Amino acid sequence: MIKESIFRAYDIRGVYGLDLDENVAELVGKALGTFLGGAGKRVAVGYDVRKSSPALKKALVDGLTSSGAEVWDIGLVPTPTVYFTISHFGLDGGAIVSASHNPPQWNGFKLCREKAMLCGWGMGLEKIKEIIFSKKYFESGGGTVLDKVDEVNSIYQRFILEKVNVRRRLRILVDPGNGSCSKYADKIIGKAGLEVVAINNYPDGNFPSRSPEPTDESLKTMKKMISEDNFDFGVAYDGDGDRAVFVDDKGRVIEGDKMLALLIRHFIKGSGEKVVYEVSCSKLLEDVFVEKGVTPIMSKVGHSFILEKMISEKALFGGEIASHLYFRDVYGADDAIYATLKVAEMVSESSERLSEMVDRLPKYYTTRLVFTVPDEIKFKVIERMNLKVKGKGFTPITLDGVRVNLESGWYIVRASNTLPQIKATVEAKDKEKLSILEKDVIEMVTEAVNEVRGLSANMPVEFRRVSIT
Repeated sequence: MIKESIFRAYDIRGVYGLDLDENVAELVGKALGTFLGGAGKRVAVGYDVRKSSPALKKALVDGLTSSGAEVWDIGLVPTPTVYFTISHFGLDGGAIVSASHNPPQWNGFKLCREKAMLCGWGMGLEKIKEIIFSKKYFESGGGTVLDKVDEVNSIYQRFILEKVNVRRRLRILVDPGNGSCSKYADKIIGKAGLEVVAINNYPDGNFPSRSPEPTDESLKTMKKMISEDNFDFGVAYDGDGDRAVFVDDKGRVIEGDKMLALLIRHFIKGSGEKVVYEVSCSKLLEDVFVEKGVTPIMSKVGHSFILEKMISEKALFGGEIASHLYFRDVYGADDAIYATLKVAEMVSESSERLSEMVDRLPKYYTTRLVFTVPDEIKFKVIERMNLKVKGKGFTPITLDGVRVNLESGWYIVRASNTLPQIKATVEAKDKEKLSILEKDVIEMVTEAVNEVRGLSANMPVEFRRVSIT
């Protein structure tokens, strides 16, 4: 019996052999083929470096062809290559076998509709789940599989390279982290006229070099290398290659909202361009929006929501703190390799070093808090937080969680869509105000959790703090 727990906010994901296997993959393929319309529909399929991915991909393809679909097999590729294939060739949908940045024993499926719109919850995934549990599949058979590996890779590389113009040779450090960009990204970047030094640059689903999630902690080697040698910048990719985490020439990790601000400052020349950003991004972005005459579009956190806004609003850029960077030039998608090329273009056209650009951004003090809260109550806690904030006389923004803007700063508290966590961002112009706001948020979240649990309001709730300087 298929487990309901594998259906998440943005994808299907679980531990291979425990939560999902080839049988589940075939059912997902059948359901996706049915959802897209069955016979005659064209569907791109790729897979990542995980040990279980080839077998899961084969089973997924078997399910798709049983519905009559024409499958474009594009092989082992970064996730954005699947997005590109769907959008560029006008396919009806697609799928990538991947668990993104999760540990090696995990795997899963990101499923797409037309224009590479991700089938997240409320955007098609709930219907795919319903098809699986009701067993109402189209099983016409007669589907075909086309080998499109070489054709797609060639066209994709040519397409993105034609959209960048690196003005001078830069020296950059690339860390694919043994993921899907290994032995792939460095070749494309080198063709743009850049000197590339690559580490952890061989595909290995065990991820022996570092975590498939690029974090400040997992990038210690990269930061040290950049600090000790003459690199213009570094970039690290997550397991499936849709996130690009940049490190400046001083060895400092640049958060996604700051990188988005730099791209806006450099590339937007006239007013009126639209930019999509998510609810927990720093206020420094709002300052840059005003400075450049940008029309801001606030979105919920997550690829599904931001891509929909990118396409519907014809936005130039989009971004998340987690270093997903979206570009109109690549059909609105978040593409880590393309992001690398655009940052290289930006640096090559500037008289400043990347670190100097970062230092010129508006300055705020920010703290991020991650509370451990069970999945079954985390959204109820957010509802309780909303009531508490309103009870204090504030009018919160409730697009995704609870965001409160104050004269002294702002904060947002939202439930993670993928983990048993509640995440908070607190920001202020000075450290004293930040400390006061942070204390208030911790007290309110603690009270809300205990009220939902029916416990004493002063029972502590486990949390960890990530300070951003």
